[in-house]
Amino acid sequence: MAKDNIASIFVSYTATIKRYISRIVNSDDIDDIVQETFVRSYEAELKQEIKYVRSFMLKTAKNLALNHINKWDNKYKDSLEDFTYPTVELTSQHFEDEFESKERFLQFCRATEKLSDSVRKTFILKKVYGFSQKEIAQYLNLSESTVEKHVAKGLLKCMQYMEQIDSNRSHTNNNVTDLSSKRQNKQTFKI
Repeated sequence: MAKDNIASIFVSYTATIKRYISRIVNSDDIDDIVQETFVRSYEAELKQEIKYVRSFMLKTAKNLALNHINKWDNKYKDSLEDFTYPTVELTSQHFEDEFESKERFLQFCRATEKLSDSVRKTFILKKVYGFSQKEIAQYLNLSESTVEKHVAKGLLKCMQYMEQIDSNRSHTNNNVTDLSSKRQNKQTFKI
């Protein structure tokens, strides 16, 4: 059977497959399963000729739908007794570290936004995507020397921005601490 023939059969048979599996899975999952049905059918046809293509597609769709339901059922099979004790502490150092890491990444993104377009492109290609200076030079039509200077300038500007943010934060934290201690001192004098 020709490979384009399986595609034409699939196109004409799609509505039937959708109706059939709509009795098994939610409507949100139907298109994904139908697409996977075509992929699997096409791959099977590449390996060997399928004698009854429509039956094969319907059976494949049914199995995919049932597998999808089984995965979903197993995912939400936990009993209420399993949830009586939290598995992790809600206030943990890991959570705080993760928050600080994401906040730091946001600061880095803001720092790169402050760079000029050419420096930003060069810096991101080098530091985020790991391109070599030669690759960047070819990609952006720049000399390798210019790429090196742009990367150095981007690194310097980003470090300065991040240091400024850190010093502002520590200054703000000191002010908050000072205010809170002043409030405590005022309360002790009132007594």
